[in-house]
Amino acid sequence: MNTNSSPVQRYGDERVPRAYVAPAVATVLGVMLAPLALLFGALSVMATDSCGPDDCSTALTTALDVVHGTLFLGGLLGVAACVAAWLLPRTRRWSVPRVWLAGLSLLPWLTVITLVFNLPQG
Repeated sequence: MNTNSSPVQRYGDERVPRAYVAPAVATVLGVMLAPLALLFGALSVMATDSCGPDDCSTALTTALDVVHGTLFLGGLLGVAACVAAWLLPRTRRWSVPRVWLAGLSLLPWLTVITLVFNLPQG
């Protein structure tokens, strides 16, 4: 018996008509949050103005290193997660990973904004 010509579909193979919603929302929010995170990340260096770049506390310099590392590496991973959310098959089986990837794509931008607003004293 040939199983390839069976009209019965496996569970999870049915198409989801609104599969584009989570990646679309993540893309719109990412387009708004990414420039804001990049701006705040670039301006965060000014936190060292009062103490000079060599006399600042270790906590401040570590926080700034985390901010800039998150902008670079996290930004790449966030964009990759957003692209992966768009490229997943639009079947029910991939609905949960699609939503997770869409949500995770926003995490670097939100992390940078949170870190910049909570920088320690210099």
